[in-house]
Amino acid sequence: MAEHKHGEMDISVQEKTFEGFIKWSTWGAGISIFVLIFLAVFNS
Repeated sequence: MAEHKHGEMDISVQEKTFEGFIKWSTWGAGISIFVLIFLAVFNS
């Protein structure tokens, strides 16, 4: 087996995936909050 050397692995793909996950999670939470407020205000 190869020796593990801390800090040498290329994590650019993981960073890009995590950035996308955070972006979509933020958008999803914002839209959900907007829908809940809309329903609370305009529900008869």
